[in-house]
Amino acid sequence: MTAKLIKLGSAALIGLTAMSAPALAEETMTSGESAYIFNTLLFLMAGFMVMFMAAGFAMLEAGMVRSKNVAIQCTKNISLFSIAGIMYYLVGYNLMYDGVDAGFIGSLSLWSPDDTGALADVPAFGEGEGYAAASDWYFQMVFVATAASIVSGTLAERIKLWPFLIFTVVLTGFIYPIQGAWQWGGGWLSEMGFSDFAGSTIVHSTGGWAALVGAIILGSRYGKFGANGEINVMPGSSMPLATLGTFILWLGWFGFNGGSQLALGSASNAIDVSQIFINTNMAAAAGVITAMVLTQLLYTKVDLTMALNGALAGLVSITAEPLTPTLGSAAMIGAVGGAIVVVAVPLLDKLKIDDVVGAIPVHLFAGIWGTMAVPLTNSDTSFYVQGVGVVSIGAFVVLASLAFWLALKFTIGLRASQEEEVLGLDKAEIGLEAYPEFGSGSQRI
Repeated sequence: MTAKLIKLGSAALIGLTAMSAPALAEETMTSGESAYIFNTLLFLMAGFMVMFMAAGFAMLEAGMVRSKNVAIQCTKNISLFSIAGIMYYLVGYNLMYDGVDAGFIGSLSLWSPDDTGALADVPAFGEGEGYAAASDWYFQMVFVATAASIVSGTLAERIKLWPFLIFTVVLTGFIYPIQGAWQWGGGWLSEMGFSDFAGSTIVHSTGGWAALVGAIILGSRYGKFGANGEINVMPGSSMPLATLGTFILWLGWFGFNGGSQLALGSASNAIDVSQIFINTNMAAAAGVITAMVLTQLLYTKVDLTMALNGALAGLVSITAEPLTPTLGSAAMIGAVGGAIVVVAVPLLDKLKIDDVVGAIPVHLFAGIWGTMAVPLTNSDTSFYVQGVGVVSIGAFVVLASLAFWLALKFTIGLRASQEEEVLGLDKAEIGLEAYPEFGSGSQRI
């Protein structure tokens, strides 16, 4: 009986092996399709993680502004994300990727799924590479909105809604794509060897430069700076919301940096994405601890807002090169980002530059640091080339932003009146309060 069972088992095993042979052959033949699917999946999954960062920015800003300006910030954030998507379809993507050819700018045309764009140099499907064009468009689009969100936080509480949204059209449709083409579109900076893996400069410093120029032209909030040089603290409405926003951004950053590997069709790519994840996390953690220690030493108390921005500065710092550093190097890069925040926030106050959420130190200054730190762990580039990239992109964004901010100022105007600012932009601009039960004119039932 036992021998019979053994024979039957052997026969079944042989049969299963024979049946699986075609399946194994088919799997080998379709390995290119598998890589295509995994690459596309990376773009889509990383893309919706980056999209969720829009919620993080909205909550961070809602917590950092005063109660009377919360609803307007939420309005700006959902509006800017929508504008970014429309403008990237109308002109932005092709301006950034179509036919740049080591030059300065792509084509002024609509994007469609049939366009090759960034896929022009990728091996065709069937050779083990490639990805769906629409997945690439989606992934690139959500990056654009990030740059616009930076501007929103800096200029909060005194800029009018429609001038901000008009500038967002220009930023997402033209300024961002043009400078992005220089590197990610295969333009002249790419030819020089400039490296910005996920956008410390291309995304974060671009938003930071636009925000800095806007803050200088717009001026500070009413009552922020006294006549005798005193700095008046204007606490935000909700530290829990700001903390939630920071954690959402931290989570989304794994898509931001990990997705920028641009491939998940092989074991080596999977290993690289994993390394990017842990380096990203380490940099953020080091930024938090550094900011906490420094504020304790300087002010005898830990500052939560500095800790939150320390996390974001660490994330921005590692974004230019999240793959090549060791965990120790990633921690060092993030720690410097956290220190930059602690130093730069009071410096901006002394210069009477009013940055409501601290976005300029986080995204501009830490973005510059992260970009210049790339050669410390990546020998394929140099400090000179990195400096050329930082300066050239900075100069372009500053000049372009300056022109459009001034044009808005002298045409439709930029900022709300003093009366509107004191009342709060929730009431003055959109007629809707975030917390109506706590308003001065509310009546409890």
